Amino acid sequence: MEDYEELKYDVLVIGAGAAGMRAAVAASDEGAKVCLVSKSLLGKAHTVMAEGGAAAALGNADSKDNWKVHFRDTIKGGKKLNNWRMAQIHAQQAPERIMELERWGAVFDRTKDGKINQRNFGGHRYPRLAHVGDRTGLEIIRTVQDKVIHQENIDILMECTVTKIFAENNQAIGALAYYRNNGKLVVIEAKAIIVSTGGIGKSYRITSNSWEYTGDGHALAYLTGADLQDMEFIQFHPTGMVWPPSVKGTLVTEGVRGEGGILLNNKNERFMFNYIPEAFAAETAKSEKEANDWLNGVEGAMRPPELLTRDVVAKAIMKEVEAGRGSPHGGVFLDIANRRDADYIKKKLPSMYHQFKELGDLDITKEPMEVGPTVHYMMGGIRVDPETSSSTIEGMYSAGESAAGLHGANRLGGNSLSDLLVFGNIAGYSAANFAAKCEDLTIHKSAIEGAIEETLKSFDNDNTEDPYKMHAELQDIMEKHVGIVREEKSLEEGIQKLKNMEKRLEKLKTTGGREYNPCWHLCLDLKNMVITSLAVAEAAKERRESRGGHTRLDYPEYDEILGNLNIIIRKGPEGINVIKSDKDKMPDDLSDYVAKEAV
Repeated sequence: MEDYEELKYDVLVIGAGAAGMRAAVAASDEGAKVCLVSKSLLGKAHTVMAEGGAAAALGNADSKDNWKVHFRDTIKGGKKLNNWRMAQIHAQQAPERIMELERWGAVFDRTKDGKINQRNFGGHRYPRLAHVGDRTGLEIIRTVQDKVIHQENIDILMECTVTKIFAENNQAIGALAYYRNNGKLVVIEAKAIIVSTGGIGKSYRITSNSWEYTGDGHALAYLTGADLQDMEFIQFHPTGMVWPPSVKGTLVTEGVRGEGGILLNNKNERFMFNYIPEAFAAETAKSEKEANDWLNGVEGAMRPPELLTRDVVAKAIMKEVEAGRGSPHGGVFLDIANRRDADYIKKKLPSMYHQFKELGDLDITKEPMEVGPTVHYMMGGIRVDPETSSSTIEGMYSAGESAAGLHGANRLGGNSLSDLLVFGNIAGYSAANFAAKCEDLTIHKSAIEGAIEETLKSFDNDNTEDPYKMHAELQDIMEKHVGIVREEKSLEEGIQKLKNMEKRLEKLKTTGGREYNPCWHLCLDLKNMVITSLAVAEAAKERRESRGGHTRLDYPEYDEILGNLNIIIRKGPEGINVIKSDKDKMPDDLSDYVAKEAV
């Protein structure tokens, strides 16, 4: 039997981005003893990649903004598949969470009268994104990290990865993890567990996501018995770098378009005017003339068409490339050089200026950028209760990108950062109060032994599968069969390939020892990536319509019945069970408000 360290806490937080750290602070504030597990170094989580801003109806840039308008924008952006109560809570609580960050030391850009400045973003009716240049995520994670390390009752395990969540009688009771630097094992008993592990982007080759995004939380929760929801909805951010190849997919913040950048094809045409949904123009405009002006490309008639929702912009770029109107390296051009002066660009978009200068040898104050769609965000995740962030497993909670419901079929830019803060806070509070009422539970030795055996399985001498080759194969399958557009036959082929790959996971081979071994780490990550990839593909097959981040070539229209259903992925004896579940019905007063053509 392998040796392992034993730890005991009230609340275990898996994942140390802004959601996990905010949850840890909230749980600690409630008196819980907290263990915060970070797969990488503290402060290096993917939150830093959310650059453009955090959405909150502060009303600083436009006094007409309020939580109800933010709520309406979120529901419409999510194609009305959102959990309405999560969207309401988010819109109502986001302003306080942003103001709280400022009290904790966050330094936001300011208006002339000293208030937090806010910028335009796609799908938001008013300028709503509180920002710090184009480094907002970095400022938020810096601020929350500073709070965490000065907080009592929070222990931090860095470069530590959880491989198993233990449950007994449908209740989460602890986890097995290992330290990435030395391979030592640790068993963490906990009365409540918060999963805040981010997304699944590394299942795809072209992604803005960092190396940690291997679907760990989704897979851990699924294997424990928790329901996953809306897994078919993956957001392809419209603007990732397409050149040079070494950085393909790296995010180009929506803040570039929010500050006036426009999209052009190789004919120098501002093509987004050709892709404005007529119904969207009609319901957004204040008059028929304004709608017609917008559809006919009259600049300044309404907000720029480059700030339509991300699903619309991403598909428009793809169509331009397919029609032969793309840039030399397979994208389109994003031009801010001819829209703003150099000093303004360097002040408002310092990270983008530096990123293109260093990675692409391109000066964005003088030349347009080449951009194209990149896998960016997971709308689906662990099914949670909107009031408590609790999953369908007792004692297990989730917040941030690993949780489902808030964003529906498509996330509005900027909603992710305020989501982390709002539901991180709720999850931490709820988990601490659950733990306070919970009796001590002990993890059975047999369960620990089984989990350790599974974690170390790839070290078996008779294993033959190369994890690096399998990862490349997985990315090929997902891009070919479960990409930005999908159809039945291709999805079925992809599902079969993924099921065959799932059988081969048992034979993954680790070479070398357990200290600093990326081969071993990838063997463990691949299990999670294959599980989540299968969940995405199965859900995508079941949703026979096109909605938000899910586009079916064989079912190009909305389906009214499916628009009222969530697709649930649940573990069964033979593997994945796919279940259709009625979406929570929105109260009439809010439903009527969302249906209004103008606010």
